[in-house]
Amino acid sequence: MRKKLISTLLCVSMMAFALTGCGNTGTSDDNAGSSTGSTATEAPKDDADTSDTATSGDLIKVGIINNDPNESGYRTANVNDLKKHFTEDNGYSAQFAYSNKNEEQIASAKKFIQDGVKYLLLSAADTSGWDSVLKEAQTAGTQVILFDRTIEADESLYVASIVSDMEKEGETAVEWLKNQNLDKYEIIHIQGVMGSAAQKGRSGALDAAVKSEGWKMVSQQTAEWSADKAQQIVQSAIDSKESFNVIYAENDDMAKGAVAALDNAGISHGVGKDVIIMGFDCNKWALEELKAKNWNYDGQCNPFQASYIDDVIKKLEKGEEIEEKTIILDEKGFDAETITQEDIDANGI
Repeated sequence: MRKKLISTLLCVSMMAFALTGCGNTGTSDDNAGSSTGSTATEAPKDDADTSDTATSGDLIKVGIINNDPNESGYRTANVNDLKKHFTEDNGYSAQFAYSNKNEEQIASAKKFIQDGVKYLLLSAADTSGWDSVLKEAQTAGTQVILFDRTIEADESLYVASIVSDMEKEGETAVEWLKNQNLDKYEIIHIQGVMGSAAQKGRSGALDAAVKSEGWKMVSQQTAEWSADKAQQIVQSAIDSKESFNVIYAENDDMAKGAVAALDNAGISHGVGKDVIIMGFDCNKWALEELKAKNWNYDGQCNPFQASYIDDVIKKLEKGEEIEEKTIILDEKGFDAETITQEDIDANGI
C-alpha cells in the first residue's frame, strides 16, 4: 500500500511539473483600445510560478505599468520597445498592465508588489496619488523605476526616473511659435489626458505665453490623446464662426484629428496657409506631413526607453549606485521649413 501511494504521488508531481512548463502565453488586451483606458494585464510565460522560475533560472522579475498601447503612435512604440526588451532571453520575467486611469494603475501596482516583483517599472497616468503604493513597494523590497513620465512623490520612494523633459518640450514649441512673429495669435489648444506629465508640461508653457504675450486662447479642451475627440473640438470652433490661426495639439494623433476638421471645412493649413499646425511625438507620418508643409511644427518625445531602464537595473544588480537619479532623454523640435528626409529616418517613430 505504501509503495502504491508513493508511486501515485510521483505521478501527480510529474504531471504538475509538465503543466507548469506550458504556462499562460495569452494576453488580456481586450480593453486596451479604450481611449480612457481600462486595465489590461499581460501574464508572462509561466505566470503562476514566476517567482520560482526567476529564482531557479536567474530571471529578474519585473512588473511594468504603462498607459493604453493604442493611446497614440508614441505609446505603441514605447510599449513595443519594452515588450521586445524585457524577455526571458534578456534575463527577465515580465508582467504588463495597461491603463490611462490612475486608480487602475495603482491597483495593478499593488498586485505586482504582492506577486513579489523585484522591480516595478512605472509610467504613471497621473502625477499625483502614488505615495502610498510606493511606500508599500519600499516595505516589500520592490524597487521602483519611473519611465516616460514624472510623478509628485518623494525621491526616496524610487531609485531612478528615466523621462522626457515635458516642460522643455512645451517651452521649445512655444519659443518656436513666438518666433513666427504672427500679426495675431488666436489659438485652439487641444490637451492630452489631464494631469499627465505630458499634458502639464506642454500646457504649462503655452498657458504662460498666452498670459505674458497677450495671445488669445480661442478654445482649450482635452481630447485625451484621441484624434476623433480633437476633430470634434475643432469642428465646434469652426461651427461657432470663431477666428483662429494656430492649432496647438499635444500629440500627433490629436493634430491629425484637428486637420481632418479643417479639411472637411475647406480651411487651408501648413506653411503659408490659414492655420499653423503643431503636434508632438514625431510619428514618421507626422514628420512626412511637415516635409510636405501641411503641418508646421512637431516636438520630439523619445519612446525608446527600455535600454535606459535595463542599464539602471544592471547597475542595481551589481550593487552600484545610480549617480543620476533623473535621466533626461535628448529631444528637439522640427520645423517644416528645415526638416529633411534624414531627420525623418533618424527620428520618426
